[in-house]
Amino acid sequence: MKAMVKRTCWLLIFGIVVSCATVPLTGRRQLSLVNEAEIQQQAALVYQDLLSDSKTKVIKGNSNAQLVQRVGKNIAGAVTRFLQENGYGDQYDFNWEFNLIQEDQINAWCMPGGKVAVYTGILPITKNEAGLATVMGHEVAHAIAKHSAERMSQSIIAQAGGVAVDVATAEKSNTTRAVLNTAYGLGGQLALLSYSRNQESEADRLGLVFMAMAGYNPNEAVGFWERMAQAKQSQGGGAPPEFLSTHPSDARRISNIQKLIPEAMGYYKK
Repeated sequence: MKAMVKRTCWLLIFGIVVSCATVPLTGRRQLSLVNEAEIQQQAALVYQDLLSDSKTKVIKGNSNAQLVQRVGKNIAGAVTRFLQENGYGDQYDFNWEFNLIQEDQINAWCMPGGKVAVYTGILPITKNEAGLATVMGHEVAHAIAKHSAERMSQSIIAQAGGVAVDVATAEKSNTTRAVLNTAYGLGGQLALLSYSRNQESEADRLGLVFMAMAGYNPNEAVGFWERMAQAKQSQGGGAPPEFLSTHPSDARRISNIQKLIPEAMGYYKK
């Protein structure tokens, strides 16, 4: 039994060591146990299903839709040039798409492979082109940093670790096993939340640089996140404690962004 646990642990360690990738610009090493190309293919199918769904109202032709297209293309162009100039070009084969969707929800997202959606509900908060560039730069950053693949990889490791704990406690009493498995589950859950918050902060950093490369002043990001914080407060939604959240607190995020602006300004091209 102990030999089995030891073998499982070594396999986990080996998988972590040999399955790493590097995030552009930040240089952070990340776990990569899934096929990114397959993820992008599935994301493209889901994206097309969403756009073709009769319940989805895709806005075309008006000034806001044109704004989303313009900002998206500017950021995608800047990001593509950066990746090619820094030796990452062969790792990214994105087929970019940008769509504005009629939805009151304050949200935007970018799927693996560059499939972007902006909801109309966020436009009053973005307020201007630079505000929208803040949002789209941040969401594109998640895709460039391959955060979806990383979260999947972390979940695989967490599940495998749970199996190892279960095997290791097989000869213990049911009460002891329940306590240990519960403790592991909670610890793993909090660890994944921490990873998610770190990814959000990394996307903030990359997003600031990407919007700067595309010709948008990174200082505008502070105003956007302040407006976002005010919008959350006006809706009366109480935020959970930061350590139980997938996102940094509003105050921490704004403070961190202010510290990151000097780096981003080095890439700013008017």
